[in-house]
Amino acid sequence: MLSTPDYTTITPTAEIRTSTHGNRAKCLQRLLRLNLPVPKTVALRFDTVRTIAGGRMPDIRALLGVFGDGALLSVRSSSQMADWGGPGTILNIGMNDEKAAHLAKTHGPSAADALYVSFIRAYAVDVLRLDADGFEGPITPRLAKAAFEAEMDEPFPQDPAEQMAEVLRSMARAWEGTTARLLRQAQGAPLDAGLGLLVQEMALGIGQGVSGSGVVQFASPETGEARATGRWLPQAQGRAALSEGEAQFIVTDTRGKSLEDVAPEQVAALKAAGALMRERLREEMQIEFTLMNGQLSILDAVKCPRSGRAEVAITVALAEDGIITSDEAILRIPPFTLNQLLHRQVSPTASRDVLTRGIAAAPGAATGKIVFSASAAQAMASQGEPCILVRRETSPEDIRGMHAAQAVLTERGGMTSHAAVIARGLGLPCVSGATRLQLDGRKKTLTVPGRRVFHEGDIITVDGSTGDVLVGAPAMVEPALGGAFATLMDWADAARDIGIRANADTPEDAAMAQRFGVDGIGLCRTEHMFFDPARLTVMREMIFAENPADRAAALDRLLPMQRADFIELFQMMQGQPVTIRLFDPPLHEFLPGDRDGIRALAEALDLPVSRVAARIESLQEFNPMLGMRGVRLGVTVPEIYEMQARAIFEATIKASTKGAPVVPEIMIPLVSARREVELVKGRVDAIAAEVRSQTGQDFTYRLGVMVETPRAALRAGEIAEHSAFLSFGTNDLTQMTYGLSRDDAGRFMSAYVQQGVFPEDPFTQLDVDGVGELMHLGADRGRRARPDLIISICGEHAGQPSAIAFCRKAGFDYVSCSPFRVPVAKLAAAQLSIQDRQLQADPHRLDEERL
Repeated sequence: MLSTPDYTTITPTAEIRTSTHGNRAKCLQRLLRLNLPVPKTVALRFDTVRTIAGGRMPDIRALLGVFGDGALLSVRSSSQMADWGGPGTILNIGMNDEKAAHLAKTHGPSAADALYVSFIRAYAVDVLRLDADGFEGPITPRLAKAAFEAEMDEPFPQDPAEQMAEVLRSMARAWEGTTARLLRQAQGAPLDAGLGLLVQEMALGIGQGVSGSGVVQFASPETGEARATGRWLPQAQGRAALSEGEAQFIVTDTRGKSLEDVAPEQVAALKAAGALMRERLREEMQIEFTLMNGQLSILDAVKCPRSGRAEVAITVALAEDGIITSDEAILRIPPFTLNQLLHRQVSPTASRDVLTRGIAAAPGAATGKIVFSASAAQAMASQGEPCILVRRETSPEDIRGMHAAQAVLTERGGMTSHAAVIARGLGLPCVSGATRLQLDGRKKTLTVPGRRVFHEGDIITVDGSTGDVLVGAPAMVEPALGGAFATLMDWADAARDIGIRANADTPEDAAMAQRFGVDGIGLCRTEHMFFDPARLTVMREMIFAENPADRAAALDRLLPMQRADFIELFQMMQGQPVTIRLFDPPLHEFLPGDRDGIRALAEALDLPVSRVAARIESLQEFNPMLGMRGVRLGVTVPEIYEMQARAIFEATIKASTKGAPVVPEIMIPLVSARREVELVKGRVDAIAAEVRSQTGQDFTYRLGVMVETPRAALRAGEIAEHSAFLSFGTNDLTQMTYGLSRDDAGRFMSAYVQQGVFPEDPFTQLDVDGVGELMHLGADRGRRARPDLIISICGEHAGQPSAIAFCRKAGFDYVSCSPFRVPVAKLAAAQLSIQDRQLQADPHRLDEERL
């Protein structure tokens, strides 16, 4: 073994560490420990590569001396984590006129010429960054060297030491480049992440017997099922088999030639190596190998590439086979990987004709015909035609159309816009803030500058996982919720230590939440129940009522409808807690804004158009999101909350007769003062007493507050005196804390993030420093006043792993998120709990050896 301060020959006992030499170096050492046939390899440390980038070279001739005279070598990158990337591999270093002449005698002139041209091309284009055009096509070594000399004004270097020095210098500097640095930082790499380099003896893959190169793995990259996949290319090197059309299969296949047909013993050896790696390295590995005259060499092994579905299947299988623990299986899977299992996705192999891009507001992908209104979406759905609802921005009036559509695309809005929030709750793909769109509602056209015009009925695809809007209908991958996914969720439930509830507004939402196994409903937004056409007319009658008696009469007609909704919801949740938010939006959202809608409403109410228009105008506000909504309506128009409270209590009695007792949780929105809570609580308690008296039935309920204003957080101590729970609505709390419109911030947010004003979009990632401090203050002051106070979060941040980490640390009881975010939240919560347990058991725990 040769070891110097600059490099170390990899042997089973050499001092090779992931933190100093990189992931690939450590993996090769493990392969050697398994007695697998790995060519001789020398590892350069991170600090050595940094000095190379700075201009100081190690002793290159001594390095080459490790391999002996005339050896052909490759250089591979070895970053600390495989996902952090690194420069591509350079093969056949040391190739020159003398070596080519020798290979011509031993392997034939054509093989020697092919190797020489390949190296000249790689050296010129990938190392020295010369124009690739001069080295394309079927050329000879002489022509390739001439092209090199024409570009460089010097002959192609013949000295292997000079070649090696230039390769090492190029790869070291490439790692320090701006693009490479940004790419690895996007994968979570620290600013000072190091790169190791591996110099490895070439296994040529060219010879008279069975010779070539291939890549194989023993789990499907799409599904994770156990089967050999990969390609083999005779008389080839590196990963050429993955790109060449003439590549063959690894194992016998009816579709064409395979390596197993001509070299069954070698394929058996590969299978044995794969099984050994799975057991000892505790991972499904992708193996890069060569055969030279039938002799097997394993050049590299990396975690096999895989889809999210395969990631879960492979990891769960490893745990079920006892190779890893269930805790480790949970920790291995990034939470947002689950989005690929919960929704249809565009196939990774499909071609993508991108029409425009926006904000990836709700994951998944869907294809359908363009429609520009909720009514058109409903009509299309009634004919069994999938459609994409395209709007400038959506409003509560569009909810029925969103239910009918396969996906939603909006010109305006961001991650917490109306379209994004409702789409995530419905499990619909959504792209919002596609600002380059030009919508014409009258002509029913959609235009993107530089592209053709799209009309209603044209087919597009919305990819809410990437933010892309695609032309046409690419191939899709279907969701997978059974098997390994269900097992993983069972393990996560057993490991997590914080409650996970769902935001569910309808029985359909509740059914989806139950499918994912929630601890209850943490937010039911009752206003969404009023947008059914049959209810909307009655709702509008209530809004137009001139006095409390007329309002109460209209609400009496809504009461049985609302009660029926709550009965179904309570029965579906089978005694689990259900938190019902009282009516929140401003009343004008229930009224039409266009001329045709106003005329239709006038006819329905038998009122003059002028009177209807005047009433609608009187309800308009300069800033409705900060106007007459939430508890302010409950205080000034108390009949609405009284009707809802009666519906809740009557539904509680009815639902409790057929199952576990129901204990509803009634939440007051947009509170900013204790007196608001006192007024609403007094009326709700009075309605409860009336219902008890009228029915002769007793029941229990809890009244709480949705903390959405900074003042509510600051005055949480006195508000908690009248509240059983506080639930932080972080959508509005973030909006009010920052003074940002969540629907308009998308226009400048990317510039703010890029220039470091905000580290992340605060509507996407919870601002734990600012908004989080308000939440801490609110929770602490609330619990000082009432120690048994239940604390939770029900805003869109609740499904984010970073927000769950904050809530656990702050002692919150549960988080509540959209149904389709529940699995992500469960997995994140389980990971945090496991990590805490491991840290408590071993505060100095290191994960140095993990691949």
